[in-house]
Amino acid sequence: MQLYLLALNPTDSVTEGFLPAARRLGLDIALLTDQPAAHRAACPDIELLECDVRDFRAVISRIATHRPPDALFTNSDHLQTQTALAADYFGLPAKGWQAALRTKDKAEMRRHLTATGMDTVRSVELAAGQDPLATPAALDLPYPCVVKPREGVASEDVVLVDGPDDLVLRCKEIRAHRPGAALVVEEYLPGELYTLETLGDGTSLHVLGGFHTELSPPPYFIEERLTYVPAHPEPVVAQVLAQLEALGVGFGACHTEFVVHEERARIIEVNYRAIGDQCDLLLARLLDIPLFEHILRTHLGEPLPADLGARTGGAARLDYPCAERSGTLTAAPAAIELTLGDVQLTYRPLRRTGERHELHHTNRDLLGVVRAIGSDQETVDRAVTDFLAAQRWEITP
Repeated sequence: MQLYLLALNPTDSVTEGFLPAARRLGLDIALLTDQPAAHRAACPDIELLECDVRDFRAVISRIATHRPPDALFTNSDHLQTQTALAADYFGLPAKGWQAALRTKDKAEMRRHLTATGMDTVRSVELAAGQDPLATPAALDLPYPCVVKPREGVASEDVVLVDGPDDLVLRCKEIRAHRPGAALVVEEYLPGELYTLETLGDGTSLHVLGGFHTELSPPPYFIEERLTYVPAHPEPVVAQVLAQLEALGVGFGACHTEFVVHEERARIIEVNYRAIGDQCDLLLARLLDIPLFEHILRTHLGEPLPADLGARTGGAARLDYPCAERSGTLTAAPAAIELTLGDVQLTYRPLRRTGERHELHHTNRDLLGVVRAIGSDQETVDRAVTDFLAAQRWEITP
């Protein structure tokens, strides 16, 4: 069976998750990308097809002139709508393109949740170059509020602003390196930040638990630590699932970020794909299920089992050492796998020594990722804390 996998940059989810899973399923794989050199280096044995993957028409044409497809799939935030449209063209199982668009476009997501009566978050969409202070609706927003790219990812250019002058300044900063990008300004939603991880086949939906996310101090929103939550309170899960249903989400993997405040769950954003930053690799190992195979099978039109057979009772945590200044990384630990009692700990660097990077105040500042699983949270926490204390990262200005 022929699988077409759409991708931008090579990611751990693709190289360590979906490609090995596709091989285990015996699929013929063709990878469509606009960055063939990067993928050739990361995946030298994969058939590569160069294509403007951000254009669904180019995707359709490239596939139509190759081999007939049995499944189209992407785990990229930026390519969900294009993949859904191309899959629909070929009559293949896929996410609805409307849901893919609603979840990617943060302004449209807010409008849709308001229109369906699920939740109303005061927000304003700013077109490229539009002055926020010349927009009456923006002036009516309460402060502090949050400004972010309408179609951004990974906390990039997401900033808390405390007044009109700060809003104008932050919009200018974002537009300096995102010319032409639309922005969203919305009220700040207080509460603890969590995620909900789901997997569906269009008929049934499995909840895989989620994470409690700890962020950097304001005004930025860098994810510094995620602790696995086996089961959120049932009323909270019900509220989040109702909002996802209103958005049309229910096929394949979905990673939803939400806050809980005074027992009310409110969505921050919906990433209609599997959770990234190596959380998906940890989740598959912690639950002891063929997570990536299950996701691919839904795109082959196969129903999910009624019971995924997920292992219960485990604990897990991920920590992300983060750069605090611009400069060249001159010292850092190497990748390592450790067994510490019943804790399995993995460290993977995200930046090579000798590389110079500016400070972005986003997940791009992460230096590495520590992921650990074990039988109880206290033991896992102690293992991660001790490991981090023994390591050294040096950045030379």
